[in-house]
Amino acid sequence: MNGIRSGNVFNGTYGEVWFDGEYMAEAIACKGEVNIKYEAVPRVRKLIDGQKMVSMEGKGEIKLKKVSSFVLKKASEQLKAGKSPSYTIISNIDDPDAVGAERVAFYDCKIEKLTLADWERGKGGEETYGFTFEDWDLLDTTR
Repeated sequence: MNGIRSGNVFNGTYGEVWFDGEYMAEAIACKGEVNIKYEAVPRVRKLIDGQKMVSMEGKGEIKLKKVSSFVLKKASEQLKAGKSPSYTIISNIDDPDAVGAERVAFYDCKIEKLTLADWERGKGGEETYGFTFEDWDLLDTTR
């Protein structure tokens, strides 16, 4: 690329989240990352070790304005029944001024912590759910 038009930078205001097929209008942030783990590979006549990928770890986080108990109820019921809840989370960012949309699906998501109550007088409520995931698909990409 020779340059970018400033309007093409994605604006998070146009981000969206679906949690197990349910649109989450209260979403204010979403992040998903793949952490890659490597093992050093010593080689003859080389002073710098090579690196061999040996595993990956999918981690993410969604942040929501607190307007319902949707995620809390969904996870609590399964956890109390001794089940390991697993979800599909889809992130979409579709800024009309940018050069397209980017949509990513995270599969087999496991919530890392379930907060049962967290509020403070004079503050709008938010809830954050860290999660791991086992697979992902790029559903829509740019360029």
